[in-house]
Amino acid sequence: MCADSRHCRSTNIFKHDLIYKGAVSMIIRDGHIHTPFCPHGSADTLASYCEQAISLGLKTITFAEHAPLPAGFSDPTPNQDSAMAASDLNAYLQETRAIKKEYAHALDVLIGLEVDYIFGYEAETKALLNEVGPSLDDSILSVHFLKVGGHYRCIDYSPEEFAAIAADLGSTNALYALYYDTVLASICADLGPYKPKRIGHITLCKKFQKLYQAEQSFGQEISAILAAIHENGLQLDYNYAGLTKPYCGESYPPKEIALQAKTMGIPLVYGSDAHSAAGLRMF
Repeated sequence: MCADSRHCRSTNIFKHDLIYKGAVSMIIRDGHIHTPFCPHGSADTLASYCEQAISLGLKTITFAEHAPLPAGFSDPTPNQDSAMAASDLNAYLQETRAIKKEYAHALDVLIGLEVDYIFGYEAETKALLNEVGPSLDDSILSVHFLKVGGHYRCIDYSPEEFAAIAADLGSTNALYALYYDTVLASICADLGPYKPKRIGHITLCKKFQKLYQAEQSFGQEISAILAAIHENGLQLDYNYAGLTKPYCGESYPPKEIALQAKTMGIPLVYGSDAHSAAGLRMF
């Protein structure tokens, strides 16, 4: 699914505000926060997130709402609520600009998106990024959907759907392998000059690991992903949402992979992946 990462280097490296020792020691930035524009999140205001960030001593935050899904793609989740509606995008940009200005005295608010990489929809995603990219300060590229038997499935929707996908693929191992292959493809994909510079929750396939555990460690696949991230000058979303999930119990990626990334010189950016103001917290 992916060409050799050595042939798809990115030269635009985003500077970050994460200070780390080990994996992370002093957190002054949360680079992955959702908003009331998320259809599966809370109605908490942008201001409430900013106030929570200030109370935690953060200096910089990124509002990274789920970008509208690419043109022609049908959300496979039952409520079709995986991402912000395209009709809300302009309002999202206007409101985040306003809150950025309002809190400039106390907090550096970055306007961003969490963009889905969907294999086969690269051209449509590139078109979206070309349209909205000039308005963004920051962004994340994540994989939530896999193409399975000619259809797209959401791997993190529910334990039941995860199990069904694994059954259709033949095993949990096969699901993990396809997920990691798709993450690698996302890193190498040509999404244009506004391609996100940070790769989101690279071990999201482990969200239900306490129920459905892979028999393989996939160390080789993880190493290939980290090598491609490093080769392309990208950042890693050090996403702590997995610690709040009852069937996961670890960050995305877990500490040992974060340390491997740090050793390679890959910038780690802490992300709470908060979908409510109360969810914006340190671990």
